[in-house]
Amino acid sequence: MTRAYLPGILAMAAIVVASNILVQFLFGQWLTWGAFTYPLAFLVTDVMNRVYGASAARRVVFVGFVVGIICSLIGTQIIGEFGPLVTLRIAIGSGLAFLIAQLIDVSVFAALRDGKWWRAPLASTLIGSTLDTALFFTIAFSASLMWIEPGNDVSWAGDILPLLGFGPAAPLWVSLAVADWMVKLSLALLALIPFRVITARLTPAH
Repeated sequence: MTRAYLPGILAMAAIVVASNILVQFLFGQWLTWGAFTYPLAFLVTDVMNRVYGASAARRVVFVGFVVGIICSLIGTQIIGEFGPLVTLRIAIGSGLAFLIAQLIDVSVFAALRDGKWWRAPLASTLIGSTLDTALFFTIAFSASLMWIEPGNDVSWAGDILPLLGFGPAAPLWVSLAVADWMVKLSLALLALIPFRVITARLTPAH
């Protein structure tokens, strides 16, 4: 693996580790601090894709996936007040959501890379982020998937409450997912600025 990929690999690893730690701390009622760091993984993937191509981006994604699995395994061994910091469902949901969403991001970006500079990173991040949120929260908290880890009581996530505190009645985990998704969409727009700056510096002038 070329040394040029190293900054991307280190950045992805740092984001995954930080997000696994920060997801344990609440920000308000519907979010964790991890919601603000995890979306940066899409920025790293898109920068790698633009500068070095889809193959390099996929390598960085797989490194992030492995780091995430290691973090999850460590988390399952750390017992908190309510049991392991990372449950099996959260570990599976996090790993699958990351890998699938990031690889879809790479593919969408590659398909749109020859268009306007902002189209590929924006479309790929929006699609990837939406898929990531849907997969993670459904796998981790949906009552229909209780069979994945019968011993893990996530009934609290199914409490019926107004969506985000003021909308129609919905399970709590849906509010958590919608709040997470809204943050990801906002950061997808903001990330266009550093994407443009970083890729301009790293792309050789012709």
